[in-house]
This record gives sequence, structure tokens and C-alpha cells, in this order.
Amino acid sequence: MSFHSDRPEDLLFDAARKGDVVYIKQLLDSGIDVNVENGKGFTPLILAAYDGHLDAAKLLVEANADVNAQDVSGNTALMGVCFKGYADIARLLIERGADVDLQNGNGGTALMFATLFGRNQLVKVMLEYGADTSIKDVRGLTALDVAIQQGNEEALQLLQ
Repeated sequence: MSFHSDRPEDLLFDAARKGDVVYIKQLLDSGIDVNVENGKGFTPLILAAYDGHLDAAKLLVEANADVNAQDVSGNTALMGVCFKGYADIARLLIERGADVDLQNGNGGTALMFATLFGRNQLVKVMLEYGADTSIKDVRGLTALDVAIQQGNEEALQLLQ
């Protein structure tokens, strides 16, 4: 599927989704705001991270992308990588200031996403960086409760 747009912002979003670091750099050098948002509140960093493009995420972070930017649902790049399972990008984001305890509109955290989707390597990473296991979502559930609900034995052991 090709992407057709003359808007520089749309070209940046497309390049981020594809992980095209050369084009991302060109677009940023032309003056596009690294923290521009699309209609869903996604930033180039959120898109690059979600699609697993470590080099693109590094470039965007080095260009001062907001590592705690939230989309319209309150989800962050860190939550996206915990959903998808990209530990290397998670470490990059956290080391550049991503808040491991930031909550989305449903009260979910990156740790809860990692637990819910069985990304136990990410559960370990979140705990390594001090994720608060006592945070509750809007249903009153902690990450431990999510592990129990999902039957995620490894996460259950890690969270206890």
C-alpha cells in the first residue's frame, strides 16, 4: 500500500511507520515538529516504537521527541512497545525519561500491558526500572490482578 500526501507531517508519520531513518532525518531537518500529532494523537515516536523500529525511535528521541506523549486514549510509546514486545525500545524510552507509571485513560500502565499480553520480558524490564505494582486501573485491578486473570504464571511469579 503506498502513501500519497503532500503534507510534510503525513510524510513524517509514514516514514516513522516504515522506520525510514534517512527520510525522517530529512523531514526533521526541514523543520517539521518532531512532536507533531495526527488525528489520533499519535506522534512519530509512538508510531516508530509501536512498529518496532529501534533506529527510528533513537533518531526521534535524539531530536527531542516527547517520550511521554500520549495519544487520544492516553497511550504512550512505552505502552505500545509493552503491548508489542519490544524490550530494546522500552529500555531506550525509559533511559530517555519515559515514565513507567504513566496511566492511560483506563488507568492502564506499561506494566499492565506487558502482563496482559504475556510480554514477560517487558514485565521484567518494567520492574527493573521501578514500575509501581500497586497502581490500579479504572476497574480497580493491579498488574498482579491482571496476571491472575490471564493465567500468566511467569508474570505472577515476577510480580509477587
